[in-house]
Amino acid sequence: MTFDDLVRRAKALVKDGRRAVLGITGAPAAGKTTLAEELVKAIDSEWAAHVPMDGFHLADVELSRLGRRDAKGAPDTFDALGYAALLKRLHDDEDDVIYAPGFERVIEQPIAGAIPVFRSARLIVSEGNYLLVGDGPWPKVAPLLTEVWYADLDQEERITRLIDRHRRFGKDEADAVEWATGTDERNAQIILATRERADLIVPAALLRDLGTPPA
Repeated sequence: MTFDDLVRRAKALVKDGRRAVLGITGAPAAGKTTLAEELVKAIDSEWAAHVPMDGFHLADVELSRLGRRDAKGAPDTFDALGYAALLKRLHDDEDDVIYAPGFERVIEQPIAGAIPVFRSARLIVSEGNYLLVGDGPWPKVAPLLTEVWYADLDQEERITRLIDRHRRFGKDEADAVEWATGTDERNAQIILATRERADLIVPAALLRDLGTPPA
């Protein structure tokens, strides 16, 4: 499998001009965002658009109210139904522009209306951790995805990238290691359990050669 193979497969999801939504899932720091960005760049930034799931993180103020601030990133710390509603709106393809939320890692908060998706976008690439999770509200997501690919980066490389990312965005070494091997790893096991439901497994060798990790 090569990156060009992935580009061809992604483009082929759009049939008769009808909008398609490609989902990319995988554990934290597996390279989902990098893969999504590289696909959109290789295809066409007007014909394809990147809409990440991370914009549906619950804000810290709400996580504090729920007593879930220390579990940030777990399945129940996202607005899964809001994400599903956006995917449906993208599929319905009735609006000239649809605004999706983004996520700012510097402040670790979602940002409303940060990503415009124009009518010209026929392929939407949406990446996130829990696209194939089978409980809670998450089963509403998978039927809205034309295909789901699983980014299968090897564990050692992924943990290294994850610790580096946490450090880059403000955690000290000890906190970065604790978060990557604690909260993040518990979430990674939930995601790993969904691997066999994916339409395609993107191998580690391909992911390591893409873009600028981690993502």
